[in-house]
Amino acid sequence: METTVRVGVIGLGFMGRTHIAAYQAARAAGYACDLVAVADRDAVRLTGRVDAPAGNMSTGGGGEQPLLFDPAVVRGFTDAHALLHDPGVDLVSICTHTDTHVSLALAALEAGKHVLLEKPVALSVAEVRRVADAARASGRVCMPAMCMRFWPAWAWLKARIVSGEFGRVHTAMFQRLGSAPAWGVGFYGDASKSGGALVDLHIHDTDFMHYCFGPPRGVTCCGTLNHLTTMYHYDHGPRQVVAEGGWGQAPGFGFRMRYVVNFERGTADFDLGREAAADGTSRQLLWHEGSITTAVDVGLLSGYDGEVRHLIDVIQGKASLLATVEDAAAVMRTVELERGAVGG
Repeated sequence: METTVRVGVIGLGFMGRTHIAAYQAARAAGYACDLVAVADRDAVRLTGRVDAPAGNMSTGGGGEQPLLFDPAVVRGFTDAHALLHDPGVDLVSICTHTDTHVSLALAALEAGKHVLLEKPVALSVAEVRRVADAARASGRVCMPAMCMRFWPAWAWLKARIVSGEFGRVHTAMFQRLGSAPAWGVGFYGDASKSGGALVDLHIHDTDFMHYCFGPPRGVTCCGTLNHLTTMYHYDHGPRQVVAEGGWGQAPGFGFRMRYVVNFERGTADFDLGREAAADGTSRQLLWHEGSITTAVDVGLLSGYDGEVRHLIDVIQGKASLLATVEDAAAVMRTVELERGAVGG
């Protein structure tokens, strides 16, 4: 029988709650994992009662929320390092603010834990490299939470680029726009800590460019740390690759996530805001070929679901890691070019 991966989650804000939900869904789907411990400086959160979800992927809600976890069976710690030294934890999700990522990741690896580390790993290449070096020396799995690599519509796109079944990519456009985070204002409002929307939001698309086409030879950017557009330049890739990202929109704007990618023989068109069909099949992803448009059913899972299931498979020896800390360092080198271009 498979050995169950025992999971601890550090930080019970929006991303921590998202990770917990993904692990619980994975367990329900038959993955051998179990949430056994959580840590947060706010002792109230250790009761399993948390505020209604808040985040750029939230659909709202309100009223009393169900327990996020059962505190009678999930151990709670106000000290993250106490969780890291719990021998009953195999894998740790680090979902705290960016400026704590490196120290917690290093401590987790030293304690012999596997690690899922929320993006960004850090705000500089040098700091990301520290984690990469420690991960290599530890013999443990350390995966940056590059969730777009696992979002079904993005995974579908990557597979078609690799297979070449529709020919080469001519142009690729990605857009990721939202309102400024209404939670953690002291953190997100301080670019020296959060990196601004460039590092919190736009980095997803920079990572996906790397994943699909490799590191660009250069970038051209306009905008600010909180709302920018980047053109990625490739000598042997698509002739136009562009991504816009930012959180400068008014609070009622919501969240937009989309792409339009032109192949030699068709166009892939994804829009998170597009309604699903009445029969439940997805219309978020459309494939246009000639005069025919086909809805591609990519299911209902999110990239958060995909990343935790992939990581469990990797830990159990069933898969090879699709996102490494070395990847995160390469992405941060491009982000540093973007940051320099917009004067951050």
